[in-house]
Amino acid sequence: MKNFFSNLKGDAFGGITAGIVALPLALAFGVSSGLGPSAGLYGAIFISFFAALFGGTSTQISGPTAPMTAVSMIVIAGIIAANDGDVTKALPAILTVFLLAGLFQIGFGLMGLGKYIRYIPYPVVSGFMTAIGVIILLTQILPSLGYYPKEDIEFVNQFKPQAEEVILKNILKEEAGEKILVLENFAETIQRAKKITPGDIQLESEILASKSAAGTIGALRVLPRALQNINWLELLLALGTVFIIYGFKRITTAVPSTLVALIVMSGIAVGFGLDYRAIQEIPGGIPIPKWEIFTGFSFSSITPYIFTALTLSLLGAIDSLLTSVVADNMTKTKHKPNKELVGQGIGNSIAAIFGGIPGAGATIRTVVNINAGGKTKLSGMIAGIMLLIVMLLLGPIASKIPAAVLAGILITVGIGVMDYKGLKAIPYLPKDLKIGFLKVSSEVLIMLIVLGLSTFWDLIYAVGIGLIIASLMFMKKIGDLTAKRSLVTILDEESWPDEKGFPNTLKQEVFIKHIKGPLFFGSTSDFQRLSQQIPETANIVIIRLGRMQYMDQSGLYAMEDMLLDLKAKNIEVLFVNLLHQPRYMMERIDIIPDFIPTEHIFKTFDECVIWVQQNIKDKS
Repeated sequence: MKNFFSNLKGDAFGGITAGIVALPLALAFGVSSGLGPSAGLYGAIFISFFAALFGGTSTQISGPTAPMTAVSMIVIAGIIAANDGDVTKALPAILTVFLLAGLFQIGFGLMGLGKYIRYIPYPVVSGFMTAIGVIILLTQILPSLGYYPKEDIEFVNQFKPQAEEVILKNILKEEAGEKILVLENFAETIQRAKKITPGDIQLESEILASKSAAGTIGALRVLPRALQNINWLELLLALGTVFIIYGFKRITTAVPSTLVALIVMSGIAVGFGLDYRAIQEIPGGIPIPKWEIFTGFSFSSITPYIFTALTLSLLGAIDSLLTSVVADNMTKTKHKPNKELVGQGIGNSIAAIFGGIPGAGATIRTVVNINAGGKTKLSGMIAGIMLLIVMLLLGPIASKIPAAVLAGILITVGIGVMDYKGLKAIPYLPKDLKIGFLKVSSEVLIMLIVLGLSTFWDLIYAVGIGLIIASLMFMKKIGDLTAKRSLVTILDEESWPDEKGFPNTLKQEVFIKHIKGPLFFGSTSDFQRLSQQIPETANIVIIRLGRMQYMDQSGLYAMEDMLLDLKAKNIEVLFVNLLHQPRYMMERIDIIPDFIPTEHIFKTFDECVIWVQQNIKDKS
């Protein structure tokens, strides 16, 4: 406990400063997610406090981040759409998915998977981060222009025929569920259809209009209409916010420019009594647990999103541990990755129970904390407490913040989160892959595939596909390199030093193969051609295995096939310096002793030569 409060002044100042930086971002991420500013604040409060308390990085400040919010936004939109656009009805399922993601993270930490996160290929991370930036930019174009699709009457009216069709389908589904649907008699259907009001059709049309404009493709689809219906006040508020954020940094970085932009632009909008759109109201009082997560739990409602929850948890783990590495470099300390995952999981789980969006370790906020004097876990806890106090005392005031100001903040976040280092490297990376007549860099290709799929299709599947492609390309490269080193050579071409004294009279009868490196799926093709390269005069093959440290199942069966071919040609095989793991593999399927008797396995090449001299006669 004494150690916990050893840097009280520095931790207090660091935590408060980080909390100030986190405030506008928490509000913006909450609005962007679709659950409102309070969800962003709740996420920032609980994740910051509990991830710091239970985590493994002393100076880390956690909360909603751009990548986590981008994925959460997709989850939220999908579940709301499945619940007829009713946020209240969809909320338990949404929060259950977030809770599940937190529990997955705890599981990762307990299983010790934290140390493996670093093996995610850089091109996948680069493409993903740039896609996050593009998604945020595209999805914030409409609110920054003051255009909201469901309020565009002409646009909404286009969906009325489809809305009527959806409502009728829902009536038929209800009747089928109640087992009163009779194809010969639609009297009940007609009766229920008569109760449909213009308001019902209008509401369904607005839901369909919002769906059509959702996501990056939706934003691009309605962009022409948005440009024809610009709300100039909203646009000026958004542009003013962006201008202050970038401009104020040139004056000083001591005060967060995001907070300055939030206060100045909100003050102008409120002070001059402008007719602007405010964010959703932030509820006052202590946050209350959403017990409907448990009381209204339905496994069927979250089954389609289990993989999404897993991906969300992995993303949070990567995001957090990358920030932990940054913190280590700044503080010259060493974080505990598995403990950090447990802490992040606890923070996300508790945030979900209270209605908050998920988050992760936030690099900018962590750097601010360290620079302001934060050194222990207390700084992250203080940041959470500070946000709670702000919400309780200033909730009604914060509810007057213009939505366009938060859109402007998010535009700068989108610009900042892109991986410019990876983008700048594109022209300089080696073009190691040939597609038709075109030579490209395999790493650039992976990055662009992840970027394109993430932006215009699905973030989650894009990362999975990127990992698969990166793994396959890596395996091919390693296989090619291993195959080049693992050569089939005749003695007089590339002999090893201890082969110089091999009897010249036996060179026609004996064929020597060197295996240099592991025999695995990537290097089996050349090995399988061994029997075709053996001179007709040879009746003995010596395989030198001292540099074959590893053999996988593909290599094992390639070896078996090769031995079968040689046996059919009455050629004997001798092994030299067979190492433990390959021998164990060959003994499992009886290659030893069925094909290679133990007396044909020699520890040294000299022992093998003695056996050859005693048992093989020169045929020439």
